[in-house]
Amino acid sequence: MKALLTGIGGQDGSYLAELLLEKGYEVHGVIRRTSVANTSRIDHILDQVKLHYGDMTDAESLSRIVRNVQPDEVYNLAAQSQVRTSFDIPEYTADTDALGALRLLEAVRDNGKARFYQAGTSEMYGRVIETPQTELTPFCPQSPYAIAKQFAHWTTVNYREGYGVYACNGILFNHESPRRGDTFVTQKIVKEMCAIERGTSRGFTLGNLEGKRDWGYAKEYVEAMWLMLQQPRPDDYVIATGETHSVREFLDETSEYLGFRWESYVALDPDCLRPTEVDLLLGDASKAARVLGWVPKVKFRELVRLMIDAELKS
Repeated sequence: MKALLTGIGGQDGSYLAELLLEKGYEVHGVIRRTSVANTSRIDHILDQVKLHYGDMTDAESLSRIVRNVQPDEVYNLAAQSQVRTSFDIPEYTADTDALGALRLLEAVRDNGKARFYQAGTSEMYGRVIETPQTELTPFCPQSPYAIAKQFAHWTTVNYREGYGVYACNGILFNHESPRRGDTFVTQKIVKEMCAIERGTSRGFTLGNLEGKRDWGYAKEYVEAMWLMLQQPRPDDYVIATGETHSVREFLDETSEYLGFRWESYVALDPDCLRPTEVDLLLGDASKAARVLGWVPKVKFRELVRLMIDAELKS
């Protein structure tokens, strides 16, 4: 079996590449050509994967890679995935996240038989209409990132229904790990609080502390991606823990584990706020449990402590 991963150098891509290698896959990845190496998360498996230069904004490069590799499975994990940043660069976000998925689906349709996975996001629910959110909950996106991802979601459905492409959407709620990027709120909190513990930081800034998210462990979530492409028929699935916690609770849990309070070290910065906020996300992954047999094992407290332990060892 051959798999092609866009975004292989990211958090999810690195975990998924490891999983697929363990299962005996030949793993190919798409990376952008940059002046600085961007493979730190996969350096330990570089000798086991095959990398190809391409870009989600370049249809020809994607078509060439799919044509040459002829993968059995394609996982589209590449994205401009910072929600706050998407307000600053909305056109690039749309080009990469929305049209990028379209370009890759077109390459799959034209050049092979591959099964296709599209990385969706709970941010598509935005100003939520019902709680918890399921596969049938209407979307109400509140950011350029979420809007772009909604375009990709429905494009995936359209290629499945219109062209018979085996194409699945994974509507993944927030998923974290020690490999999470430093600009994401969970990793920012962990790194800054550990720096305070070490005496190398005097404090940091955050935005909205009351936003609630359903946080899971990324290493577990990539298994759900793989399971989706092993089913007799393609479909869409919510992947979540079924628990929601606020940013404030994440700070509290981090404080409790490290043994000091955060209130004296955190300042609120209006520049960290989004023009339109998402207040509450809570996923219902009962369909994934029923059809895929996927159930999350790592819940909120264990996830926070797992990330802290990794940071303290670094």
